[in-house]
Amino acid sequence: MNKACILSISGAQLTSGEKTLFATQNPWGVILMGRSCVSKTQIRALVSDIWNATGRETLIFIDQEGGRVARLKAPEWPLFPRGEDYALLYKADPERGREAAWLGHRLIAAELASMSIHADCAPVVDLPVPGAHDVIGDRAFGTEPEQVADLARAALKGLADGGVAGVVKHIPGHGRSMSDSHLELPRVMASEQELAKDFDAFARLADAPMAMTAHIAYDAIDPGVAATLSQKLIQGIIRERIGFDGLLMSDDLGMRALGGSLTTRADGAIAAGCDMLLHCSGFLKDDEAILAEMTEVAEASPLLAGKALQRADRAEAMATNEQPFDAEAGWARFHQLFPDFRAMA
Repeated sequence: MNKACILSISGAQLTSGEKTLFATQNPWGVILMGRSCVSKTQIRALVSDIWNATGRETLIFIDQEGGRVARLKAPEWPLFPRGEDYALLYKADPERGREAAWLGHRLIAAELASMSIHADCAPVVDLPVPGAHDVIGDRAFGTEPEQVADLARAALKGLADGGVAGVVKHIPGHGRSMSDSHLELPRVMASEQELAKDFDAFARLADAPMAMTAHIAYDAIDPGVAATLSQKLIQGIIRERIGFDGLLMSDDLGMRALGGSLTTRADGAIAAGCDMLLHCSGFLKDDEAILAEMTEVAEASPLLAGKALQRADRAEAMATNEQPFDAEAGWARFHQLFPDFRAMA
């Protein structure tokens, strides 16, 4: 059986320690960070080694939103627009905006699927507000829930049509954050009435296959407790009010917004209602230190079972249904929609 975790690796190749870890702990998924993405040939070999270690075609994740959040870099891989670029096109012509969001993500999916990467931590559904930290900023599809959800739904469909399952983030909303959760716990002081707008964007996408939590405290609901660790937010807001019933994964447990040991964080996230634990070791560079962190998270992860397993199976099924696509024609149309894209990238 799989452990309820998504782990990373330390570099472009599996170390012997990572092979042993994957073989013994069998994580449900593996996420590739930038340090593991050198070339298409290298990634294909790496995925094959991961599968050999786990003994199954383990679901491979990546953060490939476009814009500044892209693990696959030029010139080896094509560049893609920011969320804000789709938003600007949508403002001028909603139909073209939706087409562009679908097409851009269908093209991303074509790149990912060609390397057996079938899950993308995108799209962003957060609504930034004036004065907030720019950790979301131009990654957003706009500031109104209707527009953001419209574009995010098109993006999810583009990924799904390419055999890639999307992960909406960061539920129930990261746009009001005044600090970066990679470095500290942001505390949002907005009222429940104000937060309703943020929740609405996610509620319109309640049928998404997967979602990633926000390491943010919403003091009107559960003061000082990050959503990832809050039963009030996960059960009361994400599951009930928003109505999301897909696979809920934590944001990276290694981020400094969460206190305590990795084991404490893992236990807290599962107790609060997360289905899956994500760990990326984004602050570390030493292979052995990364392995030690991943081992701690894996050992703290429960076996995937019950509703969490059902949700994981549904998400995985969505990642295997690639539709026919003419990539050459797709790129031609993409450049019609974004004639100045090179300048934006």
